[in-house]
Amino acid sequence: MRLVAVSVLLGTLSLPTMSVAQAKGEPVQTSGNPILADGRYYSTDPAPLVDGDTLYILTGRDEAPKGVNDFIMKEWQLLATKDPASGRWTHYPALARPEALFAWAEPGRAYAGQIVKGKDGRFWLYAPVLQRDGDAKDRFAIGVAVANDPRGPWRDAHPAGPIISQTVPIANTIQNIDPTVLIDDDGRVYIYWGTFGRLRGMELKADMLTPAGPEQVIDGLTGFFEAPWLMKRKGVYYMLYAGNNAGPDSPCTPALYHACQAWGTATSPLGPWTYRGVLLKPVSSTTSHAGAVQFKGQWYLTYHTADAAGGGHFRRSVAIDRLEWDDSISPPAIRLVTPTRAPRPAPAPSRNIAPAALAVASDPVRTQFWIKALNDGIVREAPLPPDMWSSWRGEANPARPWVEYRWARPVTMTGSAIRFFADQPAGAHVGVAPPAAWHLEYWRDGWRPVPGARGYGTAIGSDQGVRFPPVTTRCLRAVFDASGSAAEGYAGVAVQEWQVLAPTPRRAAPAPAPATAAPCG
Repeated sequence: MRLVAVSVLLGTLSLPTMSVAQAKGEPVQTSGNPILADGRYYSTDPAPLVDGDTLYILTGRDEAPKGVNDFIMKEWQLLATKDPASGRWTHYPALARPEALFAWAEPGRAYAGQIVKGKDGRFWLYAPVLQRDGDAKDRFAIGVAVANDPRGPWRDAHPAGPIISQTVPIANTIQNIDPTVLIDDDGRVYIYWGTFGRLRGMELKADMLTPAGPEQVIDGLTGFFEAPWLMKRKGVYYMLYAGNNAGPDSPCTPALYHACQAWGTATSPLGPWTYRGVLLKPVSSTTSHAGAVQFKGQWYLTYHTADAAGGGHFRRSVAIDRLEWDDSISPPAIRLVTPTRAPRPAPAPSRNIAPAALAVASDPVRTQFWIKALNDGIVREAPLPPDMWSSWRGEANPARPWVEYRWARPVTMTGSAIRFFADQPAGAHVGVAPPAAWHLEYWRDGWRPVPGARGYGTAIGSDQGVRFPPVTTRCLRAVFDASGSAAEGYAGVAVQEWQVLAPTPRRAAPAPAPATAAPCG
């Protein structure tokens, strides 16, 4: 251990620790976001780094099988470009694995890390991993590796163990992940980390490893959930973070499982912090993780989505867009970022006119579910609550809930299809179960049953179609008889997607749903 301490002090790379070979790169040509789009590799938790004429992005790698809702993340990757607008990137898969970097770490859970370039010219990787041994209630801990090049080879810079855990440098009870590090203009080093609404900050000594001051509890950042990103511009400190203050009137997100990217400012590196607003609204993945950096005079925001081929909430992919500033106010504000996508083929002709409707429901908006999911065209094998609408309240679920589509003008339809979700069997009176029955109603001077309708299946896992003679109306309603009884109570009803079918396919996608539409009754 004395030899290790001397090696770290001298700043050498001759550490008697585990090392990782330099990653090999593969060329990638993109036409837009996400950067890795074909589904061969999923990438997540981007952390940008500029070194000379190259922009690097450290990412994790999602490897969850299709339909598995878990963060299966075994390694980190690296992306590099000299010009983001060119679409030319180099992908370095298998940059490092936790167990190869740190002798004290176990495989898997290669969560969000960050690489920074130290004043000594070397690169420092701050990585959250699981400790193999120990009696901490939560074994996530932050280790540090060092290299002469962002591509490696990497070596453990602190082989004695993590620099942050539930036992070092002082006892804490938070999950110690998502480190972000800033080397200030005066050379002083600051690290922030945390998740589940708990944020910590601390100064490190010049060795990039040792605490230079106490661990501080950080507050003032409204809705903080996780994924802090610390940066500085024009003397102002900025903190980007995943916000989760959900609600129907929230500037961040209406759905509990989703997150926005929010930001705050401070005049000193450890705060106090002031919340300033939202810079990126919820994207297609429930999680949100971002990093920003200036490269060749332009600022960029890196973030992840579920937009790659076969993507999902646990198969995410990194995207990059320009980040702009409003310097007319003090402190300068970050403008709202508009996510971009690579050009996509024109949609195939479709009879489904539901995307052009406004969706409403009998129950008030609930933050656990998202009525927007009814007609977003997305059906997942293993959906999360925001991927569906549901009448589930936890208790006292309604006996006859309904959902309704309102179009801006009358439309003609000849069919409908609903995909139900359930976590309980048919007939259950708790949880979410298939409805006992359901039917469609349309508006014509009052709500009337759709005449001649046939179908009304309640099976799970496939679309339950209904056919009927042509009906022209501005409003259509699906009414559900919930499973259960008045004596025992009723289960909730959940719908992943509700299609409404016109007589013939349309070659162009329907116009987006209106923000508001007049009630029919």
